[in-house]
Amino acid sequence: MKKKIALVTGGFTGESVVSLKSAAVVERTIDKSRYDIFKILVYPGDWYHEAADGQKVPVDLNDFSIQVEGKKITFDGVFNILHGSPGEDGKLAGYFDMLGIPYTTCDALTSAITMNKGYTKAIVQDIPELFVARSIQLFENKVENLEMIQKELRFPLFVKPNNGGSSIGMSKVKVPSELQEALDKAFAEDNQVLVEEFVSGREFSIGVYHAKGKTTVLPATEIISSKEFFDFEAKYSPGVTEEITPGRMSEEETERVKRIIERVYQKLNCKGAVRIDYFLEYETDKFYFIEINTVPGQTETSLISQQVRAIGMEVKDFYNELIEEMFTPT
Repeated sequence: MKKKIALVTGGFTGESVVSLKSAAVVERTIDKSRYDIFKILVYPGDWYHEAADGQKVPVDLNDFSIQVEGKKITFDGVFNILHGSPGEDGKLAGYFDMLGIPYTTCDALTSAITMNKGYTKAIVQDIPELFVARSIQLFENKVENLEMIQKELRFPLFVKPNNGGSSIGMSKVKVPSELQEALDKAFAEDNQVLVEEFVSGREFSIGVYHAKGKTTVLPATEIISSKEFFDFEAKYSPGVTEEITPGRMSEEETERVKRIIERVYQKLNCKGAVRIDYFLEYETDKFYFIEINTVPGQTETSLISQQVRAIGMEVKDFYNELIEEMFTPT
């Protein structure tokens, strides 16, 4: 009997467009000989499965089931590819936990914490060999912030929504006169904003996942963007960014990064595949943690897929491992 897997996509934020692209790739790639896949779209007040004939089949939220051709379909597990809220911030995880349905991503607590960049940095900052940029977490957009930021932090700065993803609402601020506009842009996306000092270094993004009893750190991707920083356009528009996989690191750097990444994954109690962004500072070669993404993109330009292929693995087999891992007793 093939397992019935709900491929959950959509979402409540601007990242929903990325979720749909990711879901299309997963749906096309996943092993249909092992799994029956049902794409479930999740929007505010509107959860549904799109049938083959285009008909919207509503989801019964009492048990996360659907009716297809007169038969009730319940799911053995969930492949979560919903970026942002509610798929990445723990809300869906909590719902599935209550229903006893396993899923491919981190649990509710880890998802909620890691969605908050400031809280995540506070947890990981004492990991050996890991550094974090100096920062200020803001909870309201008030004029007094301008003076405090200029007093406590050095320009240039990054201003970003604390709970956002895909670099939406993010700005690089070089001079104080640009600060208020950047804060307004970030607060338009979130009620918490993180302002942090710019780290000058080589930028990397690295995938890590746990399956078959071991944690695998994938080869890092080095990111060389033609933009000022790795923003939404750079992430999702082909040709804007040069991505080198494996990234150019010495043997010592590769081993050090692997040690740090494994500790981050363990300390945050991650599950499934996550992607961690970091800098290696130019002057010192120190590892600076940027952020963690617990529902990494699976679009045509996504980094995780490049990294999986770099170890000689088919993306389909990678998905198989993620799905089977959620059925493994902890």
